[in-house]
Amino acid sequence: MSASGIMGRVALVTGASSGLGARFARVLAAAGARMVLAARRQDRLTALAAELRADGAEAITVSLDVSSYESIQAAAVVAEKQLGPIGILVNNAGVSRQARIEDVTEEEYDEVMGTNLKGAFFMAQAAARQMIVHGIDGRIVNIASVAGLKPLGQLSTYSMSKAAMLQMTKSMAREWGRHGINTNAICPGYIATEISEGFIETEAGRRLIASLPRRRLGEANDLDGLMLLLCSGEPARFINGAVIAADDGFSAF
Repeated sequence: MSASGIMGRVALVTGASSGLGARFARVLAAAGARMVLAARRQDRLTALAAELRADGAEAITVSLDVSSYESIQAAAVVAEKQLGPIGILVNNAGVSRQARIEDVTEEEYDEVMGTNLKGAFFMAQAAARQMIVHGIDGRIVNIASVAGLKPLGQLSTYSMSKAAMLQMTKSMAREWGRHGINTNAICPGYIATEISEGFIETEAGRRLIASLPRRRLGEANDLDGLMLLLCSGEPARFINGAVIAADDGFSAF
């Protein structure tokens, strides 16, 4: 898998403090990107940045609450000031709240939509503005979910937010393609991360795994090749507005 076009570019990953976000940061750093690690948990970001620097990468941290427009603008300014204009954005930050529809509160609804949809929209807007001003053929990768392709039980607001993210991705691809900016979405299936550790040991977790095509969860590194492709230069030139399921076939049935 070619990572051409990644070397030397400034790449900002939201939600980089753990899970898939941390994995994406490591993969892009290994491909030569200059990393902006963004999240609320600064202690974890600091540790990850130190790890990447020890491996020879350039990495900075920025405090980011994607549910805050002001925080997004401030993070984009810091990134450009310290490393240069953003060339790659991975919109990874997200939350979910499990509840029956009749039990969802306004606060829970606003939290999920504010983080997963509003946050991703304005983070992409901030990055795209830099790309357009500086004439950068940018790459934006929105991390959606199979929940955006098929509703998951008791995850109505999460599923809604990820479905809307897919339409957002296509709208951005249509408008920003003329500026050389490619916007695509990855829909991961069930991936083994620290967040899912407790669940997969439960009876419900075991039932879920038994329902999957290969009776196993995915690993974070299963997304490495796809991430490198979508963030690359020439190999990804004609991939714009794509919604790609990386779920081992889960959304196919």
